[in-house]
Amino acid sequence: MASVTLRNICKSFDETQVTRNVNLDIDDGEFVVFVGPSGCGKSTLLRMIAGLEDITSGDLYIGNDKVNNLPPKEREVGMVFQSYALYPHMNVAENMAFGLKLAKTNKTEIDRRVNDAARLLQLDNLLERKPKDLSGGQRQRVAIGRTIVREPTVFLFDEPLSNLDASLRVQMRIEISRLHKRLDATMVYVTHDQVEAMTMADKIVALDNGTIAQVGRPMELYHYPATRFVAGFIGSPKMNFIDCTVEKTGSQSVTVTLPGEHSLEVAINGHELSAGESVSLGVRPEHLTTGDEADMYMDGEVTVVERLGYQTLVHMDVNGVDGVITMRTDGSDPVQEGTKVTLGFNAIKCHLFRQDGNACPRLYREPCIDF
Repeated sequence: MASVTLRNICKSFDETQVTRNVNLDIDDGEFVVFVGPSGCGKSTLLRMIAGLEDITSGDLYIGNDKVNNLPPKEREVGMVFQSYALYPHMNVAENMAFGLKLAKTNKTEIDRRVNDAARLLQLDNLLERKPKDLSGGQRQRVAIGRTIVREPTVFLFDEPLSNLDASLRVQMRIEISRLHKRLDATMVYVTHDQVEAMTMADKIVALDNGTIAQVGRPMELYHYPATRFVAGFIGSPKMNFIDCTVEKTGSQSVTVTLPGEHSLEVAINGHELSAGESVSLGVRPEHLTTGDEADMYMDGEVTVVERLGYQTLVHMDVNGVDGVITMRTDGSDPVQEGTKVTLGFNAIKCHLFRQDGNACPRLYREPCIDF
């Protein structure tokens, strides 16, 4: 396997700049997920690693080799696309072996690689079937097997689960994670689904408008988002945001004024802020409470209740706050639409974001970050 290094990578289509000065180190054997909304440049970045798109400027290394000008077949990477792209007239074994036959690999070696990949992907009993006789998940495994038999140094996945239904996506997430552990392979995975990113990645690369917004372990991005964009994108439901004003600052805390003249002291290094500055208070739905132990309360009314079995999502209008505030509660919570609520905020769980979108560093460290 091999590492992947990107240095000041830029990509433009005519006058449109798609990626800007991307710097990233992907370690040997690491599972890295590129995540972000449509149009953020994640698939373009992956295609540049594969050699399917030219690099406008910057340097790309696979292992110790600079590969800017190498064609795809010489980069020793294998790519799994969103489309399975299986040949309908070939059976599973023939689909998996097709690339090796084109490369004039001898038959004994082809059979060994196909059988090894089939065992790994639990396709042993399906080698004689045609694609039309396979489920969506089985077809995706064949597409992955077609890449495995090439024995690439880096695996590239371009939204491979987007064509599957919800239950199959969960199953394939688990299978790809297991595959990574068995192969100990370097894998780069593109998705717009933050759940896939959180559950599969060793390291997440959050992309925003062609630039890297933040790189880190999944729980680091969840608990310590570097920007308001990351805070709103990572987590489902997304973080709540409330516009507020800095009242006073200190070395260990900042006091902000919220709508309705409510005040809350947040554990943030106040040297980065000044009194009167406009900021956004961020709080995740599961950190809101209707209990008695909170640092500040605001009144609201429940507008929509979503019961999901193991959890209940409560959407509410809060006095003076623009937009809907969402709280996550236990699945057995009897709350009803139209109920008046007193919503509690615990300062230790709150975030502050400046007007430029950058987060003010929190002083409290979540215990799970060190897992």
